Amino acid sequence: MNTTYPNADYAPRGSWLSRSEGWLDEKGKGAWIAAMVLGFIFFWPVGLALLMYMIWSKRMFTGKSCSRSTARLMTTRTTGNAAFDAYKADTLRRLEDEQTNFEDFLTRLREAKDKAEFDQFMDERAKRTDDTADAPKKRPA
Repeated sequence: MNTTYPNADYAPRGSWLSRSEGWLDEKGKGAWIAAMVLGFIFFWPVGLALLMYMIWSKRMFTGKSCSRSTARLMTTRTTGNAAFDAYKADTLRRLEDEQTNFEDFLTRLREAKDKAEFDQFMDERAKRTDDTADAPKKRPA
């Protein structure tokens, strides 16, 4: 059964869970924590479920509670001004490229640091092995 909604104000905007998630995202991390505490107070499995969801979706560890998918949905809306929409799309694409390049740089930097630490460890290990081989061995009396 396909129901159409002539007035967009009355059209459903997703499930109640996604609407609740959006509302909590708008309010910030404090709203998520308050919802989790209230969940523990009234019915502990709800609080536990919220805690697990917050950890799984990384809402507990990021500065922003808004997920990337929600942020991407917000940036795909058009304003009706074609010139501005083109500028916005170009700027967002450029920023995403810069973010990708920066993340690649950080990855290469971490790999270089790991390699330097490993090489230092291997050099120290080889030096210790050489020192123990050069030391005179005592014979038991």
